[in-house]
Amino acid sequence: MRWSKSRPAGSLLVRYLPVTALAVLGLISAFLVHAAPEEKKIAIYSSAANYSLSVSERNGQDYVGLLEILEPLGTVSSRAEGSHWKLRYNDVDAVFVAGKKKARVRGQDVDLGSAFLIEGGRGLVPVASLVALMPRILGGPVSYHDNSRRLFIGNVAVHFTAQVRKGNPPALVMDFTSPVNPSIATEPGKLRMTFRREPLVPPGSQTLTFDDKTIPSATYQESNGAAEVTVSGTAPLFASFSNDGRTITIAPAPQANTTVAPPPAPAVNAAPAAASTTLPAPAPPRQYFAVIDASHGGAERGAALSDQLAEKDVTLAFARRLRQELNSRGITALVLRDGDATLSLDQRADLANSVHPAIYLCVHAASMGSGVRVYTALLPAGGENRGLFLDFDTAQASSRATSQEIAVSISSEMQKKQIAVRVLSAGLRPLNNLIAPAIALEIAPPSGSVADLMSAAYQESVSVAVANAVLAERQKLEAQR
Repeated sequence: MRWSKSRPAGSLLVRYLPVTALAVLGLISAFLVHAAPEEKKIAIYSSAANYSLSVSERNGQDYVGLLEILEPLGTVSSRAEGSHWKLRYNDVDAVFVAGKKKARVRGQDVDLGSAFLIEGGRGLVPVASLVALMPRILGGPVSYHDNSRRLFIGNVAVHFTAQVRKGNPPALVMDFTSPVNPSIATEPGKLRMTFRREPLVPPGSQTLTFDDKTIPSATYQESNGAAEVTVSGTAPLFASFSNDGRTITIAPAPQANTTVAPPPAPAVNAAPAAASTTLPAPAPPRQYFAVIDASHGGAERGAALSDQLAEKDVTLAFARRLRQELNSRGITALVLRDGDATLSLDQRADLANSVHPAIYLCVHAASMGSGVRVYTALLPAGGENRGLFLDFDTAQASSRATSQEIAVSISSEMQKKQIAVRVLSAGLRPLNNLIAPAIALEIAPPSGSVADLMSAAYQESVSVAVANAVLAERQKLEAQR
């Protein structure tokens, strides 16, 4: 899923709200602010597939399942016979012995460094042994970045160049040798891109300096199965994608006003002229208890979950299913994007605020991980409210405590259905811009198969859990509306 979306320069939004504001532009983080410690991962890159696996610690050493590493790469099978674990990969045979530090591959010994383990029929090898073990099994070159646990099989590395294009404003243009789809987060003075699926390698130096005051430098680093590029700037930065994902352009975000006055009250005529024509007052927009926002849409496809499946299609399917479940419980619900339309983050916030919902539910989808991540807003510093003038970036402030209670309720309902779930906070738009309690749901497959995201049974299970949580909190939400 891609959580970043910029507001076009010069856009003007008209609001009909008691208290509201114009949005400022920003990129948002898809990941973990105030989250549990990050699970250890190893990333494997090959011409067949790019994927990541969980790493387990045993006796102070990192271990990974060998069968799981090889499954995406070819035909593989294994069987445990007492303390012996036998593996066959394509036409290669290997024998491992529990507790032993050597394995027999292609009739020759391979030093594993630490003892081989068998747990529940799974063969676990030390992560550090992969640099010696994998070339023997695969019969080809393998390189391994030990500090970040990134394994490169063959010549698959993605390289990039970066240079500042002079102008007003300037822009950093990054060209990649293959399409990329990083997650993007911002903080004061920095824009961070995290590459979890792409075999990105450094451009020679891990620190790049540019002859520009606005975008002076960028740094490259790796950790926990991912590569990260951090761009420093003296102004807020945003990123745009082009050239089918092979080019990322980073530039200062256009500045916008941050507050707007409420619409003036209509004038009252004590004695209207006889010849005047009176126009009826516009009808107020229909109010819904819940607004469901299917993220992305139209030209914004979101994350490429597979070769055929775009995030925007998954989020719309889930949004429609959730509306059905809410309606069946007597809860009126509006799907904000009930079709393949392109909506900016500002437009989503405006449309949702205009119907004064009791709750806003935003739906995202992801191929990484499993289960559901439930997000509430992490508000930026500042955001001074002045009477009826409400700072747009912190509009969620008065509802954030309720949002967090709803997130916990959703988590509880997910657990009842045995759905893996985590509750997090993130500087996520448009959550920050909603006056009502606001939740974002990032839905990953229940297992490793992305196709399960479109499973009717899984969509129903997740939607029922969310709808049950909203129903349980209905009285509280109505009281605060």
